[in-house]
Amino acid sequence: MADSHSERFDGMLLAIAQQCEGGIAELLDVFFGFLERKTDFFIGAGKANAEKMVLSKFKEHQKKVEEKKEKEKKEAEALKAAKANKEAQQKTEAKIQEVTEEEAERIKSEEQERKEKQQKETEEKNTKKDGKAENGETAKAEGSEDEDEDAKGKLKPNSGNGADLENYRWTQTLQEVEAWIPLNVSFKVKGRDVIVDIQQSHLKVGLKGHPPIIDGDLPKKVKIEECSWVLQDQKNVVITLEKVNKMEWWSHLLTTDPEINTKKVQPENSKLGDLDDETRGMVEKMMFDQRQKAMGLPTSEEQKKQDILKKFMEQHPEMDFSKAKFS
Repeated sequence: MADSHSERFDGMLLAIAQQCEGGIAELLDVFFGFLERKTDFFIGAGKANAEKMVLSKFKEHQKKVEEKKEKEKKEAEALKAAKANKEAQQKTEAKIQEVTEEEAERIKSEEQERKEKQQKETEEKNTKKDGKAENGETAKAEGSEDEDEDAKGKLKPNSGNGADLENYRWTQTLQEVEAWIPLNVSFKVKGRDVIVDIQQSHLKVGLKGHPPIIDGDLPKKVKIEECSWVLQDQKNVVITLEKVNKMEWWSHLLTTDPEINTKKVQPENSKLGDLDDETRGMVEKMMFDQRQKAMGLPTSEEQKKQDILKKFMEQHPEMDFSKAKFS
């Protein structure tokens, strides 16, 4: 199974591993116990084939680990070498070169002329812009004003397109939302001490015997069967929520939280390749329309209508469209 497909089971496997206080040995015992009770792996495949299959998969993943370590080692060496080169270059550039008073005056004069030229070019550009907006604000400026009005009182998204709040932090993609909730207690927490209740439109998180850290309504619906949570380092609860609507950004995790400005969300273009063809096409269209609106240009649908109208007008030159109004 490819790594990209295997990763979707990480949440469940982490939750299982969290319950195995005996470590890896107990986790393996759980896995092979499942094969023993629920499958014919040991009998149907035959002892030799079963051992061969297990050993083959072990070697396959062991090789990946070794290759990853070797790659990290090479990257660390390259980074170290680059750092050494940069330090050497900085030392070279830091050397002071003595100049005569005449040379110093000439350098000062040239620098002054460069600044004056740059200032003059800037003023000319501003004059041209002012000329274009002489009779009022342009459509693009009006759009920016509307956007600023809509953004009042809203938070700027964090690096994960979510928000860093007082009691927790959350991030999102178009497909899912992740939340990190610190438990902030002095003792080591176990999975059985944690309360996590994920409903289609409600989320509750806390510790037994303590007030809930999160207890509120979600702004959109989630797929309960695809949601998961795990206790991380015995001090943080990490929750993954699968969105029902994968074509919109959430403005907050709970309806009682402050909203983020979703117009400032930055989609990860590198992740588009992970989507199926249909979803990828929809996301790319949405991103294109968003950029067009920001520049005051027609969206893909508006452009399509304009093209159809243009073609129709070319086919019927005898018709007069000069007084016609189109929406």
